[in-house]
Amino acid sequence: MVETSDSKTRTLAAETIIISTGSRATIDDTPGLRESDPLTHIEILEMDKVPTHLVILGGGYVGLEFAQAMRRLGSDVSVVERNNRILKHEDEDISSSLTDILKQEGIRFYPSTTVSKVTGRSGKSITLTGKRSDQPFEITGSHLLVASGRTPNTDGLGLESTGVSLTPKGHVQVDEYLRTTSPGVFALGDCTGSPHFTHIAIDDFRIVRDFLVGKTPLRSTTNRQVPYTLFTSPELAHVGLSEDAARRDGIPYRLSKLDMKFFLRTRTLGQTEGFAKALISTTDDKILGFTALGAGAGELLTPVQLAMAAGLPYTSLGDLIVTHPTLSEGLADLFSAPPQKM
Repeated sequence: MVETSDSKTRTLAAETIIISTGSRATIDDTPGLRESDPLTHIEILEMDKVPTHLVILGGGYVGLEFAQAMRRLGSDVSVVERNNRILKHEDEDISSSLTDILKQEGIRFYPSTTVSKVTGRSGKSITLTGKRSDQPFEITGSHLLVASGRTPNTDGLGLESTGVSLTPKGHVQVDEYLRTTSPGVFALGDCTGSPHFTHIAIDDFRIVRDFLVGKTPLRSTTNRQVPYTLFTSPELAHVGLSEDAARRDGIPYRLSKLDMKFFLRTRTLGQTEGFAKALISTTDDKILGFTALGAGAGELLTPVQLAMAAGLPYTSLGDLIVTHPTLSEGLADLFSAPPQKM
């Protein structure tokens, strides 16, 4: 049952129903936060003036992209992060390098900071109070952007009366084919807890489409590649296993690492900061993971992804003749050097 724009209700019936309600920026219960009318990724794009001093709550993808954009537009920018570093899910060398790059642009970072109270109103004057490394902390800015997580849009839909179960975090519970606990009902995208990227939502659609038309072999969410790019400058791109995850799970690997200045196109662009690295299997030379922090890093993902999907050895990229001078030329250098066992 749905409510129309003229406040009437309609009952719709179908053999197949797909839930794709997305997610929204999380605004938690910190005292004063909701009342401060903070910006989210939606409202900040609708602003008609540059904030004098933008305080960003959260050092993840959304927070960092807007931090750099607003700093380059002329704002003072401060990033408040509860963890001991930004991009907590990335390898420490990546997080550290990007932090240094953004600091050089004038962005200030306050890691290991918990906010206990917010006073004022975003757009006029806003003050965050709390602790940083167990010491009193306070910061005042003109605007506040909340970028500290996502909440699935599953409340208020009446799902409890349809047999569709939710996870403890409020996501729609699905299996590897994105079927819910109610027959004939599928869910896809952010509301299921899929990685919050547009390209993953597109792949979710393909999984449901192929299931409904009976295409074989069936696609599923099991062991699928999840590439992503953080669109700061320089970009951060990643696919597969990270070093932190390999160490945590006790997975042996060999490492190949190369500064972006040896990706010769970066010299013609005058953007040589950053590096790229690849994790190589110790048994069969397959590529386990790839990360690049540098100019155009996102464009480097596809050939590496293809090699990984096909199960090719890292030498298949190292032996390529690649056009000079392109960014991809650096991949041949990265994958031609003998990796070091870690």
